[in-house]
Amino acid sequence: MQYGNFHYIVRGIIKDNNHLLLCKQKDGDYTFLLGGHIDLGEGAKFALAREIKEEIGADVTVGQFRGAIENAWDDNCEISLVFDVEHNLTKDVTPMPASPDEEHLAFLWVKTSELAEHNLLPVPLIQWLQNAEDVNWSSTIE
Repeated sequence: MQYGNFHYIVRGIIKDNNHLLLCKQKDGDYTFLLGGHIDLGEGAKFALAREIKEEIGADVTVGQFRGAIENAWDDNCEISLVFDVEHNLTKDVTPMPASPDEEHLAFLWVKTSELAEHNLLPVPLIQWLQNAEDVNWSSTIE
């Protein structure tokens, strides 16, 4: 099957103890890690720091590359590069959108054990994040 729309994405793992910071479209029924599209000619780590700054106004340091996930739906296909993120955020404070351009998004801290209940996409992230020590974090691309 061929897909019409390709998305080159970068996502960040933002943790506070056993909680992860997730994002969702306010009118959506699924969640995802913070991040977004990598612009043509932009490095992945730079893109992730830029996206997080745009989304929640936080200055972060992008850490270790964890893996790549291929995801497809309808006529879309995306490759998501996933990184650890060093930050000073806390689960006690839920970030708000940093600008009117991001007001379609909501942010929430979710226990790692409850990721499936929040419909985290792409689905392989659930196992990766719940069993980080036991899972091969290389790639879901076959």
